[in-house]
Amino acid sequence: MQDKRCGWCLSTPLYQTYHDEEWGRPVTDDATLFEFLILEGAQAGLSWITVLNKRENYRRLFDQFDPEKIARYTPRKIEKLLLDPGIIRNRLKVEAAVKNARATLALRDSGTSLGEFLWQFTDGRVLVNRRRSLKQVPASTPASDAMSKALKKVGFSFVGSTIMYAHMQATGMVNDHLVTCPAHAECEAEAARRGLL
Repeated sequence: MQDKRCGWCLSTPLYQTYHDEEWGRPVTDDATLFEFLILEGAQAGLSWITVLNKRENYRRLFDQFDPEKIARYTPRKIEKLLLDPGIIRNRLKVEAAVKNARATLALRDSGTSLGEFLWQFTDGRVLVNRRRSLKQVPASTPASDAMSKALKKVGFSFVGSTIMYAHMQATGMVNDHLVTCPAHAECEAEAARRGLL
């Protein structure tokens, strides 16, 4: 893929691997969507590479992103997490992870999966963009605005429109690879293969 990759991922091999193998690939399973929801919230105000470098620590400390376990975290458990330099030690972000786990379970108990809830904002299809420059990529869209508003209404936090657009990009609800990047065609082909176009 070399130099044709989207320019934002060129700083480290870890970033390049994430770009090549994950970013923009359609994700429909609840476990991965929930993981990205927590990580995108943790990233707010920081660079994604900061979170990516701590991802394995998050997986270990947050019980592999199991919402059932995270939903039961006590104030004492939260205090313990805030002492660990392996994660972003922001109280509001850690508390949001617990709140979002509880909201995810409440959604499920109401008969809606996290995937169904999130993908409704693209009508269950990947939105394929054809951008030629990073300057053309917006920070948010009407779809991410609507998603953010709906998530807040059902009890989620750290789900602002910009965070949710980043989530949509990461989980392939939108294909925002530049058209010059080989991953753009790969992601579009995967979406077509899975009936998501």
